[in-house]
Amino acid sequence: MSQMIESFMQAATRPSPAAQAIELEEPGGPATAAEPLLRHANPLHAVRVRLQVCVGEAEMSVGELLGARESEVLVLQRGLEQPVDLVLEGKVVARGQLVAVDGAFAVRISELPLPLKL
Repeated sequence: MSQMIESFMQAATRPSPAAQAIELEEPGGPATAAEPLLRHANPLHAVRVRLQVCVGEAEMSVGELLGARESEVLVLQRGLEQPVDLVLEGKVVARGQLVAVDGAFAVRISELPLPLKL
């Protein structure tokens, strides 16, 4: 239990990453005709990564967290219409909207950075 409290305290002292809006051009055609971010074959295409989706954050004291009860609602600091962040290695790499696909959560990508040149 003390390790859990220590990890929460360490996480609370870390500064939150600041996200910046990414300006994108309007797509030129239907979503199915969109070009991939990287157009040419590249050995990096085979590298597997774990992408996380950040729905929001909440700020509370450790006492409030330890006093939380089952079925308690935690309100996040993000509106329903705001995009979620797609995070890779702690960095926001894209944004999108939460959707449902066949009974599972999914993300429709709405913002991407400028095309990468590799």
